[in-house]
Amino acid sequence: QVQLVESGGGLVQPGGSLRLSCAASGLGFSWYRMSWYRQAPGKERELVAAIESTGGRTNYADSVKGRFTISRDNYKNTVYLQMNSLKPEDTAVYYCNAHGPVGSDYWGQGTQVTVSS
Repeated sequence: QVQLVESGGGLVQPGGSLRLSCAASGLGFSWYRMSWYRQAPGKERELVAAIESTGGRTNYADSVKGRFTISRDNYKNTVYLQMNSLKPEDTAVYYCNAHGPVGSDYWGQGTQVTVSS
């Protein structure tokens, strides 16, 4: 059974930092493209960052470029999202996604990130 278990969310002040983790099990982690999405209240889900299976290529939403960094450790079956210089508009539920080479698609349960003073 495939599971994506997230941790690291919480409440942080503007300008602060958080690191989200997503631990995967039940799949061949090294074969999957891993991504972080987020959904704010009243808004559609949007892609935040993505990393290829090898970790050699990354993509970021324009709104987070220069502030967020996605990385993965294929030995630990874990993907990370380092978030720096957080802004109130970063407030959202953040979801971990695994996309496989044959079209499989899995989601984590979501982790709340709230940026507020």
